[in-house]
Amino acid sequence: MKLSVAQSLEWFGVVTAIVYSLLVASNTGLEFVGFTLLLVSSFSIGLWAYLGQHRGILLLQFFYATAGIIGMLRWF
Repeated sequence: MKLSVAQSLEWFGVVTAIVYSLLVASNTGLEFVGFTLLLVSSFSIGLWAYLGQHRGILLLQFFYATAGIIGMLRWF
């Protein structure tokens, strides 16, 4: 089974978001890495949403990217 570029972006974003949430919830000092993954995830899913014209998801990713940046700044 071969994934399209859009499917690869979607699933990469999903996996990085899952790892982000686990890192932040684990409270093990890896929050900065977690927020970095949130930012990466939001770009990936945002690009997927843009390509697929999923405007609501694209808007949501702008807020997730902002949360990732704020989290990175606060934990740095």
